[in-house]
Amino acid sequence: MRLEVEGLTRAYGGQRAVDGLSFALEAGEIGCLLGPSGCGKTTALRCIAGFDRPDGGQISAAGEVLAGPGAFVPPERRRIGMVFQDYALFPHLDVFGNVSFGLRGLDRAARDARAREVLDLVGLGELAGRYPDELSGGQQQRVALARALAPRPRLVLLDEPFSSLDTEVRRRLAGDVRAALKREGATALLVTHDQQEAFAIADRIGVMRAGRLEQWDSAWRLYHSPATRFVADFVGDGAFIPGHVEGERRVATELGPVEGELTTPLASGARVDLLLRPDDIVVDAGSPLRTRILDKCFRGAQFMYTLALPSGERVLALVPSHEDHEVGGELGIRLETRHLVGFAREA
Repeated sequence: MRLEVEGLTRAYGGQRAVDGLSFALEAGEIGCLLGPSGCGKTTALRCIAGFDRPDGGQISAAGEVLAGPGAFVPPERRRIGMVFQDYALFPHLDVFGNVSFGLRGLDRAARDARAREVLDLVGLGELAGRYPDELSGGQQQRVALARALAPRPRLVLLDEPFSSLDTEVRRRLAGDVRAALKREGATALLVTHDQQEAFAIADRIGVMRAGRLEQWDSAWRLYHSPATRFVADFVGDGAFIPGHVEGERRVATELGPVEGELTTPLASGARVDLLLRPDDIVVDAGSPLRTRILDKCFRGAQFMYTLALPSGERVLALVPSHEDHEVGGELGIRLETRHLVGFAREA
């Protein structure tokens, strides 16, 4: 089922929480609205679900207008499955009862078969007789997903579904949720502030700020070809260093000339802030360009080093963790960029 959102607006007390939001999600795709708290992503989700009525724009599913000028389909008629942040399970029903609750239109045999099918899909077939308070947080979230999928909705919405779980459970569950949605062939939309969740689950991601969509794209393009400085700052690690454009494929910087096509074309002579990701920086003991180690963060297989250039500008570098250098020491570096991401220098 294709989801289309066109020019969606929603205001509270004169303040626009969602401001002209437009994107499309193809049938079977998993999308994500990603952004900081207060950016409008949850309000957008509530409008799509039918819990909030938009002030403008249009929402369509499989060609049917769900909300728009002169049209509003109530939430119970939208055939949308919802997975909430707090699971919202019925405490007096066991796992099987929770999942089969929304299948009352089927006969007993069909209802039981579908409930067993989706419980097996999320890996909880053996826990059907347990009650919510007998399950871990991750297991409860799987029940919530199974319940949302059971009626075969044309769209599944997930509202910050992993925010109450610890980091390791979130990492594992994100992959399992994506696999379950894909096996079911469901179209789904997730909202989260956590980019790692977005990367793990979604096919396409929209980065939001102040009610507006800054970029709707794949995770790879958000990271390597951010459309705005906000996206560049918000997605992934990185640092900006000053430079000036010397031609179509050359930027002069403190690190020397950097060559490659700028993703955002700028005129020759323009002052530019060049984005360097940690993977653009290669530690090289023989390099004449020396940096001072300001900080380091252990990440298991790697250290993330914060390095000061001679001018005081900072860059980040990922280094295999068997290379354990002391804070305050020196490292030689060189650049190894494949494309250039730069934005006109901010005053």
